[in-house]
Amino acid sequence: MKNLARLRTFVDRFDSIVSSAAADEQRILDEGAPLLAALVSQDDWLPDEFARESTESYCQYLLYGDPDDRFSVLSFVWGPGQGTPIHDHTVWGLIGVLRGAEICYEYDRPTPGVPMTIKSQHRVVPGEVDKVSPRIGDVHVVENALKDGPSISIHVYGANIGTLQRHVFDEATGAMKPFVLGYAGTMPRSFLDLSA
Repeated sequence: MKNLARLRTFVDRFDSIVSSAAADEQRILDEGAPLLAALVSQDDWLPDEFARESTESYCQYLLYGDPDDRFSVLSFVWGPGQGTPIHDHTVWGLIGVLRGAEICYEYDRPTPGVPMTIKSQHRVVPGEVDKVSPRIGDVHVVENALKDGPSISIHVYGANIGTLQRHVFDEATGAMKPFVLGYAGTMPRSFLDLSA
């Protein structure tokens, strides 16, 4: 039996931060990052159905969707060598690695007609948390750093990210195209019963 109390406690505390911080993004990121770091430092709570990898693509599973769409909590499962296209988020986000490792390649916002180049890269390992937002930078590529096994990260975004229209970018031209990622699996929107 997985220790779902960890996730319930995290969601409850994160909800308190979002409620009291309102639109103060910096406060949400500053106070939320240690909470997420504490959650991903323990690997006894993620249900197996939200840790399944696919050979075709990485999977994005909804763990919790706030009823007012103020934030969502997801698990991302990356098979060996899997990664994203260049994309943005349009909202703040926190990304904590639970298992394995990720490599993040950061880009500046594109200029149409100009090739995009990587401005920096960093590796994120279990227990570490990365931050993104349009204000601090949110255009990047994320890849599983492992070539021989899966990696899993837990993401918290300032919206119901699976339903949000965002953008992918062409590296050669900077051209952007809208996309909505959706979610893997068939669990209902709020499977996490906080009353339990």
